[in-house]
Amino acid sequence: MTGTLGRLILLVALAVPGLAGCSERATGTPAQKAPPAVPVAAGIVEQKVVPVQVTAVGNVQAISTVGIKSQVAGQVMRVHFTEGQEVKRDDLLFTIDPRPSETALQQAQANVGRDAAQLRQVEAALAQRQAEVGQVQAALERDLAQMENVKIWEARYKELVERELVAREQYDTYRTNLAATTATVQADRAAVENAKAAVRAAEAQIENARAAIRADEAMVESAKLQLGYTQIRSPMDGRTGNLLVQPGNVIKANEDNPMVMIAQVHPIYVSFAVPEQHLTTIKKYRAEGLKVEAIRSDSGQPPTAGKLTFVNNTVDATTGTIQLKATFENADNTLWPGQFVDAVLTLTAEKGIVVPTRAVQAGQQGPFVFVVKPDLTVESRPVKPGRRLANETVIDSGLKEGERVVIDGQLRLVPGARVDVKGQRAS
Repeated sequence: MTGTLGRLILLVALAVPGLAGCSERATGTPAQKAPPAVPVAAGIVEQKVVPVQVTAVGNVQAISTVGIKSQVAGQVMRVHFTEGQEVKRDDLLFTIDPRPSETALQQAQANVGRDAAQLRQVEAALAQRQAEVGQVQAALERDLAQMENVKIWEARYKELVERELVAREQYDTYRTNLAATTATVQADRAAVENAKAAVRAAEAQIENARAAIRADEAMVESAKLQLGYTQIRSPMDGRTGNLLVQPGNVIKANEDNPMVMIAQVHPIYVSFAVPEQHLTTIKKYRAEGLKVEAIRSDSGQPPTAGKLTFVNNTVDATTGTIQLKATFENADNTLWPGQFVDAVLTLTAEKGIVVPTRAVQAGQQGPFVFVVKPDLTVESRPVKPGRRLANETVIDSGLKEGERVVIDGQLRLVPGARVDVKGQRAS
């Protein structure tokens, strides 16, 4: 009877809040307290315009790489740069011993002077021959005039002889004079032809002399070119590599091994490949300019932004991918030839539900998040994650805009647990 009465008192005390203390005192058993709230940090589920991106492993490549070789043989006298130095176009890199080339240039210039003197000689000879032509032509004209005069007198005396008005001896004198002047004219004409032939020969000698001078001048230019090759300059802006030839070495012209390699790193390429199913979208948006980001996983630095500038003309049948190249200004040398980076190609943008990536947990039934309900308890809700951005994840299904999710402190949570939200921020 006493035990039954005690139980009735306990039930009444539990049912009536004011009698709870009496029940504890009556029974001597303390009441069970609710567990404390778990401190967590929460984030807001938001709807944003998020980029549609493709991520691939990219390889950094120099825009162009040039192997510096000498075009003349000789001894390396001086190196004008240090290994790994940034050089500009036309910067002096090497000096090859210029003395053999200088000697060849002086000899070629001396040949020009010699042949120029010969040209002046044959020009003087030509002038003399031309003067002789003038002299013999004047003599020819004089003798022609005499011959015409003698012809007239010969014709007159011939008529007089036939009429027996003068002695034949007088006619014979004029006939002899006519024959003599005719022979003189013929000799003069031959002399004119000889003088003209001498002029043509002198003109040919002048042409030969001028041709020799042109050949000598070409040799001078060649010697100057060879002398210029003794100073090796950078063909472009870039960064030098290992120095493979030290001062004092004798090198050959156009050796197989370069003296140094120069790589152009401003701007620079990142080459990567994406699955061929993205090719249609790439071609669709390429005219608008597709953005590519290079992310170095080991640096902790923000991504480097560039533009897609090359799409290969064929799909690799063995891998089902298409090769792409993006160009980066690389003004701060963040990208280095041969380096591997994550290349993120942004194709377009669309609306989506995003949460901080830290909110998504891996469970036995798949990914889930802890959703903070209005009564400050949490609910374990399965979600379907989509694309992952820098610090956010797109949720394809499972969440609605405006809900709160736990982003820190999940290890101490169970479904239905009360939480104390210490920090809250948007995704």
